[in-house]
Amino acid sequence: MEYQENTISKNNFEECIKCTICTVYCPVTVVNPDYPGPKQGGPDGERYRLKKPFFYDEALKYCLNCKRCEVACPSNVKIGDIIQLARIKYSKHPPTLRDRMLAETDVMGTLATPFAPIVNGMLRMKPVKKIMDSVLKIDDGRTFPTYASQKFSSWYKKHAGSSQGAYPRQVVYFHGCYVQYNFPQLGKDLVTLMNAVGYGVQLLEKEKCCGVAKIANKLINDAMRDARINLKSIRKAVIDDNMQVIATSSTCTFTMRDEYLHILGLDNLDVRDDIMLATRFLYNLIDEGKVKLVFKDGYQKRVAYHTPCHMEKLGWSIYSTSLLKMIPGLDFIQLDSNCCGIAGTYGFKKENYEYSQGIGRPLFDQILESKVDVVATDCETCKWQIEMSTGMPVANPVSILAEAIDVEKTKMANGIDV
Repeated sequence: MEYQENTISKNNFEECIKCTICTVYCPVTVVNPDYPGPKQGGPDGERYRLKKPFFYDEALKYCLNCKRCEVACPSNVKIGDIIQLARIKYSKHPPTLRDRMLAETDVMGTLATPFAPIVNGMLRMKPVKKIMDSVLKIDDGRTFPTYASQKFSSWYKKHAGSSQGAYPRQVVYFHGCYVQYNFPQLGKDLVTLMNAVGYGVQLLEKEKCCGVAKIANKLINDAMRDARINLKSIRKAVIDDNMQVIATSSTCTFTMRDEYLHILGLDNLDVRDDIMLATRFLYNLIDEGKVKLVFKDGYQKRVAYHTPCHMEKLGWSIYSTSLLKMIPGLDFIQLDSNCCGIAGTYGFKKENYEYSQGIGRPLFDQILESKVDVVATDCETCKWQIEMSTGMPVANPVSILAEAIDVEKTKMANGIDV
């Protein structure tokens, strides 16, 4: 197959010094005794699998791909990549109908959006949830994110697209499936924020799902197809049009920067550094003295920030937290580093649901004890998990910034008259 030809093992498992610190930091081993852990399932198991594939352990399906093992590893071993590639190459269980439905975010979003009120109502009904539990093995304890009645791209074309070219500088926005089908308001907030500092927001010529859900569910050829479409559009934006590509999802950003190369075997090095989280892009502009933010008088809010696992791998939470701390009147709390447990589609699956909730329990408890007005995080699935499990509202830092700034005064401070 094409995928196998393009992903000859180039991992560095031999650099593992067997210190087991990855196992200590693994959130799954704490709650699931069936999971062998990142050291045994990763570098140790790879030594055997390369000789005899039948040594593959199907219990590797419990890996979240949170990358915490890689963050902790003193030898920089690509433990998560090793495990994900093993699952893709050696697992005997093909994707089920449920796996395909969860992974095909563009298909499901396109089908659901025109009928959003009906779909949302049905997904909340107990009989429907029981049927999905028994037939599809989607746990009936899981709350689905709601669909919007209008796609973000449709709103953009109708209300924003024609005015963006008037701004003196331009960026390209990879909005992702969550903004497109579930929560267009985040995209609107990004446009508001970037316009206020003098940047017009363009969309990619053609955008598909980043591919993280397809990779997690072993739909690798589909993920490669979508990734190629995205990379073609990103190259046009970066190389031909000389524009920065920004995103509001830490997982989309991480997937396009790292997983395209490490998991799918697609060379993205010519544009990798030009794919950036919006908060990092904005912070750098402020830090370099290129733009200013002016905030509303009297804005007050108590906010706790949760670092998503892929954000921790990127090492970029400092940009989001630093921007939030700039807001006068914002009482900031940094939550302990804990995985929320959902891991995209992982936490929707019946066989993973209890583990997912167990992994997230320390985070949920800390949030409930913090007595905050809102939890901030850069990952949409973390938002779903925290809202469902704590009842607390969750917002992307971009939305909090858009709410806190005085738009007109910020435009004046940046010399914008649009």
